[in-house]
Amino acid sequence: MVNSVNIQEFLEKAKKLPVLDVRAPKEYETGHIPAAHSFPIFDDEQRAVVGTAYKQQGHDPAVLIGLDLFGPRMSRFVKEAGKLAKNKELLVHCWRGGMRSGAMAWLLNFAGFKVHLLQGGYKAYRQRVHAEIEKPRSLIILGGLTGSGKTDILPYLQQLGQQSIDLEGLANHKGSAFGSIGLPPQPSTEHFENLLGTALMESNSQQPLWLEDESISIGRVHMPKPFFEQMQAAPTIVLELPHKLRVQKLAQEYCRTNEAILAAAILKIKKRLGGLATKEALAAISDGDMEKMVEIALAYYDKAYTYELAKKQRMLPLSLQSINPEENAGQIVHFAKQHKLL
Repeated sequence: MVNSVNIQEFLEKAKKLPVLDVRAPKEYETGHIPAAHSFPIFDDEQRAVVGTAYKQQGHDPAVLIGLDLFGPRMSRFVKEAGKLAKNKELLVHCWRGGMRSGAMAWLLNFAGFKVHLLQGGYKAYRQRVHAEIEKPRSLIILGGLTGSGKTDILPYLQQLGQQSIDLEGLANHKGSAFGSIGLPPQPSTEHFENLLGTALMESNSQQPLWLEDESISIGRVHMPKPFFEQMQAAPTIVLELPHKLRVQKLAQEYCRTNEAILAAAILKIKKRLGGLATKEALAAISDGDMEKMVEIALAYYDKAYTYELAKKQRMLPLSLQSINPEENAGQIVHFAKQHKLL
């Protein structure tokens, strides 16, 4: 017997059991439950064929076409599911909890698996994600000019008993023209929301949550507007570090990067830098003078960030004299307690 479960039960079971997402590969790639395995009942082309038949000929002809495609592969589906679920218990979902997941659940149940089917499918999961993202929270934002080491500090805050989410880590981007260097491809905005929603579900909404200050776009990923608005309204601890330390930190990071990649990043902001500054930055890269290249880029980024910072509702400046993230995390927590943020 197939066990039909709601989204909350499904997510609880997903912590221990494999999740089979039977939607087409393109659907999965656009966004999926982070724990799910892509287990498509139809490939992208087959899904299009069945969908067209449904629109043009109706339900029954589409079902027959679907069965013709599904039938020859039933044995393979059972074998592949067995590799993922050694104890023969798993979870299945499609887009709305309709025919695709129903057919797969029936097959695997017939083959002896204990199957839990998600009511409402991936659509129910997306509704759960949006509800989590829109939930009011106590946020503390870690701000500061580029090179202040904000991202590096987050894990040390966790070591001090604080909870944090690395938004740039979820987005696979550091938020500037240089932000994609050395990182995997970015997720879609939809899947970024899924990753954020999952991280929020795993946090305690009754405790403060630390986040690095971000613009509404992190590379090509867009932050959910309700969540971004909460961030804008939250208190922001603005880290103030000596300019020289920031330049040294960034130069050290970029000295390991291919010259062509750095040059391409500079060219992305050519219009904002201006022709002369761009030419000087490219020459600095060619000469291996990373500090000069960083100085030129920071002239733009510092001005842009200062402009955005002025939109904040509550800013608390904190002067730091070190780039050591562990040491700075301790000072930041102490500062937050002094200002009754914790």
